Amino acid sequence: MAIASAAPAQQRGLVLADAIPGARVRDLALVLAGAGLTALLAQVAIPVPPSPVPVTGQTLAVGLVGATLGARRGTAAMLLYALLGLFLPVYAEGNSGWDVITGASGGYIIGFIFATGVVGYLAERGADRKVLTAFISFVAAQLIVFAFGLVGLKLAVGEDWSWTIHNGFAIFIVGGIIKAIVGAIVLPSAWQIVRRVERG
Repeated sequence: MAIASAAPAQQRGLVLADAIPGARVRDLALVLAGAGLTALLAQVAIPVPPSPVPVTGQTLAVGLVGATLGARRGTAAMLLYALLGLFLPVYAEGNSGWDVITGASGGYIIGFIFATGVVGYLAERGADRKVLTAFISFVAAQLIVFAFGLVGLKLAVGEDWSWTIHNGFAIFIVGGIIKAIVGAIVLPSAWQIVRRVERG
């Protein structure tokens, strides 16, 4: 039995979430789930002194949410996550509040919103259906996050660019590559499952 209509997995512009039947209620539930997943993975946080920014699962969430929900829903989910964190302890290490946005991690959180949109845009054009292109889209998303994050980190901490790049980017490269590999394996595999189910 098909998950949705006959050939959604084969059409351009559709993402994994479109294999789930429904419309507005479905989309609302998916946006909430995307924000929830990001909040959950944010609590997977490993301090890496002297950087004030921990290694977290958030950038993995950025890629997964963007690719599975698409640009519009993915961006909405990440924007919701960012807004919820102003009031609820959903940021990394259970933090919350405006001081996080203006602090060392704030630029990264803002970057999540833009990066999710880019991953979603690429997924709508099939980038998440092959290992190599899924990997590239995850790497691109993380570079966007780091671009915003480094600016925010420098403004918050006031160190020079050498310190900022090392402690806000270089020490996270290996973890970022691992996350991109995870995304490159998970997403094409999920598409294979969807296609099998659609074929009955």
